[in-house]
Amino acid sequence: MLVLLPPSEGKAPAESGSPVELGALSLAGLGGARGVVLDEVVSLCSGDVVKAAEVLGLSEGLRGEVAKNAALREAGTRPAGEIYTGVLYDALGLASLPAAARRRAERSLLVFSGLWGAVRIDDRIPSYRCSMGVKLPGLGALGAFWRAPMGEVMPEVAGDGLVLDLRSAAYAAAWKPKGEVAERTATVRVLQSKIVDGVEKRSVVSHFNKATKGRLVRDLLVAGAEPAGPEELVEALRGLGYIVEAAAPGKPGRGWGVDVVVTEV
Repeated sequence: MLVLLPPSEGKAPAESGSPVELGALSLAGLGGARGVVLDEVVSLCSGDVVKAAEVLGLSEGLRGEVAKNAALREAGTRPAGEIYTGVLYDALGLASLPAAARRRAERSLLVFSGLWGAVRIDDRIPSYRCSMGVKLPGLGALGAFWRAPMGEVMPEVAGDGLVLDLRSAAYAAAWKPKGEVAERTATVRVLQSKIVDGVEKRSVVSHFNKATKGRLVRDLLVAGAEPAGPEELVEALRGLGYIVEAAAPGKPGRGWGVDVVVTEV
């Protein structure tokens, strides 16, 4: 099972540790592209602070992130699983996973990133600010930039098992499974169910979405579940107590859409 996760917008600081070594990161085939994006971000953030903040979509209160980006090549690093924070990662609780579940997490989890393309949770990276939705002056939209390098490496990374896609739309743009890989890909959507005037209404709510995705990944890891494909994933989630709705795609080469319905986090 390969689990595709979005990063968190906020990042924990990494004040100590050796600087990032691009050659030591997982998915070695992304090394060249990572260097290009890193150089572009450092160059941008080493110049006009106001322009850099505008390009990166940072508010005035977050302009300190520009200086942090300018020093990325010298900054300290931590495992990516400690860098990423926020609702999804709080619910996932990597630090408190039992040893066997933690090993499964290191094998299975892949975090997509505007700066790195994608990293494993034990890859050592610095804290940074660069979302996949950013358009860098010399590279354009990062979602489009990453498609070619990700397209080269991801089919092999996906292996021959289930691909569980929990990414947001911006990060899904960097790689879309195709063909046989798509057929064993399940894209999960979390829907909040509420009764309004006696009628059930469902909607996507950010907090419910992120927290539920983190919790269901944790539950799968702790349970030792290794679903081979989307059908087995649905069975595993139902066995863990989730309300799941899914239907097989109508055409070859298409992925599964899996809805997890919740009333509370």
